[in-house]
Amino acid sequence: MTSRPLLVLVHGTRFDTRQWVGYAELIPEADLMPVDLPGHGTRAGRPYSTDAALAVVEEAVGRAEPGRPVVLAGHSLGGYVSADYAHRHPGVLAGLVLIGATADPSRHPQLARLYTGFAGLLPRVGADRMSRLANGVMRRLGASVDDLPDATGYAATPAAWSAVVAEARADQLADVDCPVYLVAGQFDQLGIDLRAYARHCRDPRVLVIKRASHLAPLTHRGQVAAILRDAVLEASAR
Repeated sequence: MTSRPLLVLVHGTRFDTRQWVGYAELIPEADLMPVDLPGHGTRAGRPYSTDAALAVVEEAVGRAEPGRPVVLAGHSLGGYVSADYAHRHPGVLAGLVLIGATADPSRHPQLARLYTGFAGLLPRVGADRMSRLANGVMRRLGASVDDLPDATGYAATPAAWSAVVAEARADQLADVDCPVYLVAGQFDQLGIDLRAYARHCRDPRVLVIKRASHLAPLTHRGQVAAILRDAVLEASAR
């Protein structure tokens, strides 16, 4: 048995485990386990649903030996899935990190319509064309060409964001009994309810990454890794 923390990393919409390339070297105190959600990466073509996404996370967390601290971290879609997992499994995690996943759709109907509208365009526009258009926007926000997702994950976007809009709520965190790191870029549209999420947490840490957008894990790797490292070290101390 080892007391070395396990850090499970869950990517954002359209991305996959490659989103976390380089993080292992920046967080040497933990064993990193990036996972692919249904419809993304190694699970391309599998239908996305909340239950299927939670099953992926549960399998990864379940690989930890009894007594080994597990920190679960997710970006965007991965953050919402991680929050849902923590809500359904109190007492399991030693830490939870939500990056760009603190906008409550129930509080912002216009934002919800924007995301579901984007997802609704995909079947008509096509994943290849949509990926080219969206990737162009991400390049302008500072993401490098090597970090951009291919068309694979775009096909899962309609189901993924429909699930987030229907199910994600700030009050899911009320029963989470581990430290919760709430992280957003300064210009992150999905950080709009950062303080509201914090009010629902028993033990929150609110962190804003200056000059970062929703793509902070790609454009500000050092700062995001430092936050993840703090979560890991706190989990070890606890």
